[in-house]
Amino acid sequence: MSSLPAAVLAAGASPSPSPSPSGSTAPAVPTLQDAQESATNAASWVEQNWSTWLAMGLQILLIVVIAVALRAVVRRAITKLIERMNRTVQAADGSALSGLLVNAERRRQRAAAIGSVLRSVASFLILGTAALMVLGTFKINLAPLLASAGVAGVAIGFGARNLVTDFLSGVFMILEDQYGVGDVIDAGVATGEVIEVGLRVTKLRGDNGEIWYVRNGEVKRIGNLSQGWATAGVDVTVRAGEDLDRVKATLDEVAEKMGKEEPWNELLWSPIEVLGLDSVLIDHMVVRVSARTMPGKSVTVERELRWRIKRAFDAASIRIVGGATAVEDLEGAPDPTAAVAAPVVYSDADSPQSAAASPIVPQRSATPGK
Repeated sequence: MSSLPAAVLAAGASPSPSPSPSGSTAPAVPTLQDAQESATNAASWVEQNWSTWLAMGLQILLIVVIAVALRAVVRRAITKLIERMNRTVQAADGSALSGLLVNAERRRQRAAAIGSVLRSVASFLILGTAALMVLGTFKINLAPLLASAGVAGVAIGFGARNLVTDFLSGVFMILEDQYGVGDVIDAGVATGEVIEVGLRVTKLRGDNGEIWYVRNGEVKRIGNLSQGWATAGVDVTVRAGEDLDRVKATLDEVAEKMGKEEPWNELLWSPIEVLGLDSVLIDHMVVRVSARTMPGKSVTVERELRWRIKRAFDAASIRIVGGATAVEDLEGAPDPTAAVAAPVVYSDADSPQSAAASPIVPQRSATPGK
């Protein structure tokens, strides 16, 4: 029995090489103890960081919830404010003047534009601030991001300054209610009826039906022809020898009759007034007639007023310079064309006119030898 350990020791002192089929070491197979150690390390790491993750998640959730709730509250407040402004304008005055100053379509588009701008600005500010706070929760350095955004904003501002100018001009035009849909305006670069008001471009319908697209940044001045009231003015030119009292009485009769008839009594916002002589010259004088009318109806009133004045003057035998009644000659006045010969006299060779127009024939010399 004692010879077995000695034999084992002798074999270990001189080991014989064991043949290897591949000549390389085989990969170590993870044991159950290794898997248990990895799971223990993962559990320990999760146990150490779960409170941080939970705090970050709750913080992000709180930021998102507050941002969404604040955005909804602000948008609802803006909508209520716009609706209240519309109701205030509608109930401010029940007169026809106030109703025409701001019509329903104009109020609707103006309110929609203002509400859209305010809601967009509010959403951008609230959601942008929330996004920056969420990035700050992840321990992200926001200084380079803000610096890059500032540089990009400056570059975009320089590159698209015309677009920014148009946008800001459109915002102020809408907020100040300079014009609206249905107004007839003179924008300097174009004149016509406003058919659409945008933050960048205003559409105008010209007198000939053309559509003008006017950039809001190019408008330097606005002449609104539809706000308040318009003035219809007619100049009546009569001869200097007419009786002024009879002319004024005829014009007053026309004005009183027109102011009582439909639909002119609605278009006229003040009585038609004979303002008096606008100018006095040697052969004629100008009488000025004026009236305050509904916005945009001054041309219609002027045409009707001229029509009525011409008919009334013809009935009263009042001569208008340039009119049909001024063609008749005054009694006893010399005819200025009486001394002018008719063109047919030149066809008669014996007429004095033909003799005067004939060339003079040179006479031959009577000296002999020449």
